[in-house]
Amino acid sequence: MPVLSQKGRNMPASPIRKLVPFADLAKKNGIKVYHLNIGQPDIKMPENVLQAIKNIDLELIAYSPSQGYESYRRKLAGYYQKNNIDISADDMIITTGGSEALSIAIGSIADPGDEIIIPEPFYANYNGFAKQNAVNVIPIHSSIERNFALPPISEFERLITPKTKAILYSNPGNPTGYVYSKDEITQLRNIALKHDIFIIADEVYREFVYDGGQHHSILHQEGMENHAIIIDSVSKRYSMCGARVGTLISKNKQLMQTAIKFAQARLSPPTLGQIVSEAAVDTPSSYFDEVITEYKDRRDTLVAKLNEIDGIKVADPKGAFYVIAELPVDNAEKFARWLLEHFSDRNETVMVAPAAGFYSTAGQGAKQIRIAYVLNRKDLIRAAELLKKAVELYNEKQP
Repeated sequence: MPVLSQKGRNMPASPIRKLVPFADLAKKNGIKVYHLNIGQPDIKMPENVLQAIKNIDLELIAYSPSQGYESYRRKLAGYYQKNNIDISADDMIITTGGSEALSIAIGSIADPGDEIIIPEPFYANYNGFAKQNAVNVIPIHSSIERNFALPPISEFERLITPKTKAILYSNPGNPTGYVYSKDEITQLRNIALKHDIFIIADEVYREFVYDGGQHHSILHQEGMENHAIIIDSVSKRYSMCGARVGTLISKNKQLMQTAIKFAQARLSPPTLGQIVSEAAVDTPSSYFDEVITEYKDRRDTLVAKLNEIDGIKVADPKGAFYVIAELPVDNAEKFARWLLEHFSDRNETVMVAPAAGFYSTAGQGAKQIRIAYVLNRKDLIRAAELLKKAVELYNEKQP
């Protein structure tokens, strides 16, 4: 048997997807599964996007430029400028989803053995992108007790070494739903300038901020032209996850000259996805007003229902569409699998994402789950009821 790569063997499995075979088997056995495990919005795409899809009239699907279509990048520049982010079409590379933007960013700034500091819990695939590039993730713990706020900046200072290349965070946060304040972003800006490192800001949930809050971009900060990298995507903004169109953004010319070589190596970003994404930029603000109201209602409904479970601890998400809950069970991954293999109520069960996979530190998050509130309110209520019944039954059956 040929030997596989050590890098391949070290690649972490997705905590979001690794239980899928158990969910598929449950469905084959006639069980309805409420999917709370994956951030796939169920809200319809904007009408202008649907019309753009219908109007595509091509005799062939050609490669696009490696940097992405200029017409799309120009329109995107206008979108960012409306959000007080001063960039031009030349400051961005269109990518195959935000995932490729992250991988290219890490590959452009870090060599094997270098380090990137990430507040945990974090989007699980950050681990995968780091492993692909043989880069070490240095986690810094944020706690559910503090609602996953930015850890004290002194803890970042303690972890910075000559191998530190960047601090990476998502804002609003996946999986926490936390929204960093202007003061927290300023602290990150100051440490980046002090130590001459990059800040990689994953801002794909920019629109989804609730309770009168405001999104603060790293490029709202002065003096970050050579230190800031933004990762963005159309996936969640317009319910276009399958379009696979993202953006790598930086005003650092040397960085972008390096990143384009990675982009050229994979030829081009999706042509059809860019055509549709270009149309999506024209989406009226009223669409987001309605979507934000819907997600806020879902969040309020879900959090209220979860808090009916005895012994649960629920974070207070202010953005995105995720919440972390700490369950009164011995092990969340064991419980999540049990939900799919052994539990049903009226032929229904729930699929959740064990939160341990969103941590890099072994043992952290062992009793936590991430829930994506991407189902309608009726289904969220039913899913929470199922969770409550399941926790009670699970604990009764434990020795």
